Amino acid sequence: MTALLEVEGLVKYFVADRSLLGRPTAWIKAVDGVSFRVEAGKTLALVGESGCGKSTVSRLVLRLIEPDAGSIRFEGRDLLALDADQLRAFRRDAQIIFQDPYASLNPRMTVSQILTEPLALHDLVPSARRRERVEELLRLVGLEPRFARRYPHEFSGGQRQRIAIARALAVEPRLIICDEPVSALDVSIRSQILNLLRDLQDRLGLAYIFVSHDLAVVKHIAHRVAVMNLGVIVETADAQALFAAPRHPYSRALLSAIPVPKPRAKRARILLQGEMPSALDPPPGCRFHTRCPYAVERCRVEPPQLLADGDGHFTACHRTAELPPADAVVPADGGFSPALERLVAAFSGGTEGAGVSGVAIVGAVPPAPV
Repeated sequence: MTALLEVEGLVKYFVADRSLLGRPTAWIKAVDGVSFRVEAGKTLALVGESGCGKSTVSRLVLRLIEPDAGSIRFEGRDLLALDADQLRAFRRDAQIIFQDPYASLNPRMTVSQILTEPLALHDLVPSARRRERVEELLRLVGLEPRFARRYPHEFSGGQRQRIAIARALAVEPRLIICDEPVSALDVSIRSQILNLLRDLQDRLGLAYIFVSHDLAVVKHIAHRVAVMNLGVIVETADAQALFAAPRHPYSRALLSAIPVPKPRAKRARILLQGEMPSALDPPPGCRFHTRCPYAVERCRVEPPQLLADGDGHFTACHRTAELPPADAVVPADGGFSPALERLVAAFSGGTEGAGVSGVAIVGAVPPAPV
């Protein structure tokens, strides 16, 4: 299948310090050689800790900021070669939903004005039909048309995010970047927004780049997952394969941190020692070696390559074949009754094969004694 979006060797450094003459002397290596592809109608999740570069990648893809190196191709077109008019046309094909629904909507504009603005900018709908189109968009995201005359401050966080989603849909894009779209919302609202995004994808054939630090959320929406650490991708695989058997030590640590809704569940927890290194001065070799319990001398001097197996599972680790087995994310014993399990699954809107059971990392480093 031909990819809708292909990213190769993407690099972005930000100047952190300058000399007295104004010459750059230090750089933050936010994104350093990232490559991935997104299929039409599918979801790629970019996950990792805060500061790993995942949100920067999303802005580079849309050219909200310009990369220092690499290529970005959308349906075969080189996005970095587009002029101003061509880039404006590309904005119809790709949109973004920002993290904070309280900051992403103009408080001086009504919902109708917010949704009409992209229609007018791209001249998509005649003036006489714009009100009708606004009502269609509101219904599409589960809001009543009568809300069109209200201002953003009159809505809850979940309703505001629905308005932001409607604004992204107004230009009928094929790719939407979801930059932590539920992290600022109450837990009780998150599943509703995730269900809405999945439903819209099924109905409209949308492709998503889903940026998140929460693997429990990613598990319910992603088709493929790319794990980032300090500006580089350390593992990428189909979501089912990565959650079932993560191969990189960093991925295993992230998965072991997923909360388990079972008080009596027994599970291993991988505790990473030390602080995350700075992107201003990333360590040589593997950028995870300062916190990796399996690091050897080779890890400290030689950066690992992102290599694939026969099943499309890519891992950047020198010791993948030597690590303890990770039959990895398996249901934990002890917890909810079957009836309550079904109730929680229904509330969370879990997809087939993505239950709400607890997780355990098999073969993981045991937790430190208390």
